[in-house]
Amino acid sequence: MATYVVVGLQYGDEGKGKITDVLSAKSDYVVRFQGGDNAGHTVYAGEEKFVLHLLPSGVLQCKGKCIIANGVVVNPKSFMKEIAQIEAKGMRTDHVFISRRAHVIMPYHILLDTYREEEEGGTQIGTTKKGIGPCYEDKIARVGIRMVDLLNPDVLAEKIRKNLKIKNSLFEKYFEKPTLDFDEIYNEFLEIGQQLKDRIVDTELELNQAIQKGDNILFEGAQALMLDIDFGTYPYVTSSSPSTGGVCAGAGVPPTSLQNLIGVAKAYTTRVGNGPFPTELNDDLGEKIRQIGHEFGATTGRPRRTGWLDLVALKHATMINGINNLVITKLDVLSGIMPLKIATKYRTEDNKIIDYFTSSTTKLYNYEPIYEELEGWTEDITDARTYDELPANAKKYIEFIEEYLGINVYLVSVGPERSQNIIRKELF
Repeated sequence: MATYVVVGLQYGDEGKGKITDVLSAKSDYVVRFQGGDNAGHTVYAGEEKFVLHLLPSGVLQCKGKCIIANGVVVNPKSFMKEIAQIEAKGMRTDHVFISRRAHVIMPYHILLDTYREEEEGGTQIGTTKKGIGPCYEDKIARVGIRMVDLLNPDVLAEKIRKNLKIKNSLFEKYFEKPTLDFDEIYNEFLEIGQQLKDRIVDTELELNQAIQKGDNILFEGAQALMLDIDFGTYPYVTSSSPSTGGVCAGAGVPPTSLQNLIGVAKAYTTRVGNGPFPTELNDDLGEKIRQIGHEFGATTGRPRRTGWLDLVALKHATMINGINNLVITKLDVLSGIMPLKIATKYRTEDNKIIDYFTSSTTKLYNYEPIYEELEGWTEDITDARTYDELPANAKKYIEFIEEYLGINVYLVSVGPERSQNIIRKELF
């Protein structure tokens, strides 16, 4: 048995897609276990660039099966659009399947998400307005529509009617917006069910059988720990648990089956959307990092907020996830930036020095990062393929991270291409 979990350790956009894409070539299964089409994973096939929002990033490389598991909320129209995009390039998608238990993002979820974000005086979370949160709300409220329901006309009709009774009342009386039509939604999603029926399967049964057989299984998370619904900067978080622990509930596998826990972090920090960001650089240097690193959201196109590496937050993320293999991406972006700073502690409002992450988002806004300065390097490192080829100061930067976290960096990414990696040990 060999299982691998890839999760983000910051605020998303760490380059998980590339790492998953690299590892998936040796995987029998690649599994998405949470989130929805609010993810934005950029992967390459030769010169072709693909931005995947819902499909597992391993879809281009995996020779086995790609699974969208029960913990994912699925916009079936987004699913079909991405399938068509890949097939238009002459690539296969007959190995992609969806859990019967996965919940479906309906049109009213997207509208609710949009209206809440636009509401004056509301708490603007900075969501992608994809309907992710409202779909998870319905799941927890036990009124959600699951993929299996698309295959049962009577159940589908009953659930849509019940949901529209409440949602239409909200649209009309609270948001003062038009209501939705039952027949239009019902007929559309009944047809979608027929189009996808051969892809809707009992994924948890197959995955557990694959674990027993000893297959290589790669579990792929979206977003990241600092956006976790429990352990992130609440309420500026996603609506699921993008942690290694989220794999168990999100894919239906036991915790004893998880072995290689791989955490991905950038050599600096970025964030899309609202919420606290202690090491943010609101200056020319922050803009320079944004431009060099092409830091614009893969899903929204929004400029990402940029800042120094925050090891206090990273320590929190590695602890919760139990990470035993660390990946550092975009080290090449820091070439020519001197000196480099890394946050190792915070100064609180009452002048205390702490080295742990707080649960109080309100307080975090006022925390001042305390930095260690490291010398930078000027060399172009994008062609480095072994650790020894890195400049001495680049190696010192990596080793500083390792020493602080007590975790070895097994892979360093030095560019966006699949080949631009320094692999310090093989996991497969």
